[in-house]
Amino acid sequence: MDRFEKLASVLLVKGDYRGGSTTSTSSILKSVTTVLLLGLLATAGCRQLPSEPATADNHAACVADYNPATDYFPNKVQPKYATGFSVDYYNHYKVVTVTQPWQAANETFEYLLVQCGTPVPEGFEEAQVIQVPVNTVVTLSTTYLPHLELLNQLDGLVGMDDFSFVYTPSVRQKIEQGELIAFSSGKTLDLERLLVSEPELIMTYGIGDPDVDGYGRLIQAGLPVVLAGEYVENSPLGRAEWLLFTALFFNQEAKAQQVFTDISTEYESLVELTAGLLDRPTVFSGFSYEGTWYMPGGKSYAAQLLRDAGSAYLWEENESTVTIPLDFESVVDQAATADVWVNVSQDWFSYGDAIATDPRYGSFDAFKQGNVFNNNARINDTGGNDYWESGAVKPHLLLADLVKIFHPQLLPDHELVYYQKLEP
Repeated sequence: MDRFEKLASVLLVKGDYRGGSTTSTSSILKSVTTVLLLGLLATAGCRQLPSEPATADNHAACVADYNPATDYFPNKVQPKYATGFSVDYYNHYKVVTVTQPWQAANETFEYLLVQCGTPVPEGFEEAQVIQVPVNTVVTLSTTYLPHLELLNQLDGLVGMDDFSFVYTPSVRQKIEQGELIAFSSGKTLDLERLLVSEPELIMTYGIGDPDVDGYGRLIQAGLPVVLAGEYVENSPLGRAEWLLFTALFFNQEAKAQQVFTDISTEYESLVELTAGLLDRPTVFSGFSYEGTWYMPGGKSYAAQLLRDAGSAYLWEENESTVTIPLDFESVVDQAATADVWVNVSQDWFSYGDAIATDPRYGSFDAFKQGNVFNNNARINDTGGNDYWESGAVKPHLLLADLVKIFHPQLLPDHELVYYQKLEP
């Protein structure tokens, strides 16, 4: 897995890790392969999302009799929170532009989505042309698996690069039944097998490092590759709204908008619940990795979740959108008396696990008082962590967990979904 080892080291140093917080060495590698659903979870204390009414959507098959005057996409979407992509609609095609494929990107990617059975328009020679709706898809990050499940498109999933760290149970079932293909051959992506499989869409991502990114080789091979940049979004709803991006390729805009509206409504209601709180517990995040503590920047995805949950994040005044490299002593100086500690190593399940790594962790008040919470409550036997899968598209549940941790009286009936307290 050299490709992923390189990616892990680059992301750790650059602070571009897809999950929004740092993890242990093994977990970074695990999450990179996942990086980036069980249906909409209805949990006590976090209101159940409403049932979905039947909706008409865009064409689910090829057009048999093309009429240039017909609008083949009556259901249209536009991102409200996400800043990394845009879409322009025309009668029989859509122009999708990814404007933020990775951190500080200086290039954009354009995709021409043409309704199957209609002509390809002229003037888009530089764009990737993809016939929609696509019927078969390969994902090179498990981040997109919850999208496919929410859009009822898992039947079209052909395979992925690696199965090791998939969490989504419905996908694991398909793996166990031999319905999916793993396209990694040893340590590299097997282009020949991909070409033979002829997927209509390959979903992947990049970090702007040609030594790590593989999408260029896929494009050169003539494969239909789409680069998604959801992990660059600094807001939880912005990251979740990339569900709409995925839906564009399946003509599932109505379904995606319906699901996302429910999620965003629930998220915003929780933000309102904590907005007026004066008593906000102090909190810090992460852990030391090889002598460096990678603390989420004050404008990062992780920091916004902590802020929206009604906590006082000790680095919230920092302007960075990625992680801040700190030494252990500087973290102790600022966080020794903090009330709560979250998002520690994915390998920690008990306080003993932390102390075994570094006895100095025991000096934090949050540790002494038993207020350390980790986002590893949903890890399966293969190492897949659902926090990085469904959590990215269900931020309302992440937020409900954090509200429960910081202000349990506000959600007395909510049971933690992605988080758990470290065991004594």
